[in-house]
Amino acid sequence: MATGTLTIDLDAIRGNWRALAGMARAETAAVVKADAYGLGLGQVAPALAAEGARSFFVAVAEEGAELRQILGPGPAIHVFSGHMAGDTRLIAENGLVPMINSIDQMIRHVEALPGHPFGLQLDSGMNRLGMEPGEWSAVREIALTQAPVLAMSHLACADEPDHDMNARQLAAFAEMTAGLEIPRCLANTGGVLLGPDYHFEMTRPGIGLYGGLPYVDARPVVALDLPVIQCRNLAAGETVGYGCDFTADRPMRLATVSAGYADGVIRAMGPRTDLFAGETRCPMRGRISMDLIVADISALEEDPDSLELLGRHQSIDTLADNAGTIGYEILTALGDRYVRRYRGG
Repeated sequence: MATGTLTIDLDAIRGNWRALAGMARAETAAVVKADAYGLGLGQVAPALAAEGARSFFVAVAEEGAELRQILGPGPAIHVFSGHMAGDTRLIAENGLVPMINSIDQMIRHVEALPGHPFGLQLDSGMNRLGMEPGEWSAVREIALTQAPVLAMSHLACADEPDHDMNARQLAAFAEMTAGLEIPRCLANTGGVLLGPDYHFEMTRPGIGLYGGLPYVDARPVVALDLPVIQCRNLAAGETVGYGCDFTADRPMRLATVSAGYADGVIRAMGPRTDLFAGETRCPMRGRISMDLIVADISALEEDPDSLELLGRHQSIDTLADNAGTIGYEILTALGDRYVRRYRGG
């Protein structure tokens, strides 16, 4: 078999949700957008529902419709993008809760689906989605007569606890929602960790469920093992891969493994990233190509059958640092060619 094996620990995801839920005296939802951050909506969402999650968040209505087919009736499914043109049938047939983010969306929703549940998305300072304070003030009384079920906003800097933007957004959200008799939701994973002032009546962790920062105590969720296709000796002075970027300064033993940037192994991480055989580091040599990576296995006594990229020695955030990106991108970039194996659930 020439494809990598991606192992996903559903028990770890459940444990991370349970731990984050235990930090707040509030309902704890789960963000499962982008195919549960690339790990498989059909496996992750039922595991979270079995653990006790009753509210979920997705990015777009199409994801919500897929999730409804997976979970069946009962759980609330909130759609971050709100009620877009063309979404009416999906929202109605699947009982989705669009998070309305503009006056135009409000008009579209109440005209197309009068009486259908919806939420309010307010902009507390991130300037991405949501009604700004002036817009919200103008539409507030009309909106409340339509019986919204949730009000939310999004923190821009929750992964930086000391950033003054957090307190500014908290104050803005509290002011915009003062007097509302509906649940409020501000805290993502970072917001949960900021403490009870940010929790309101609902929290919605995402990346922390999947083992990523800023939740440093998260249980690791993913492991990735890459099969070795070929091993070879390299003489001093020989080069490896495209552009001849690496030149051997001594005789070496190399292994070529089956994975590359087509599988989400970002090219930029190569110079700083190792593969592992047990406890032994095997540095990448040369450029990461579309389907192949070369690693130095000179320190091994025997040629390995596979090498580990993600697991006990290297987290998604380690790889993210090596690539100059974030753990979210590492997870959501994991390719479809991997054989996916699920543990627990």
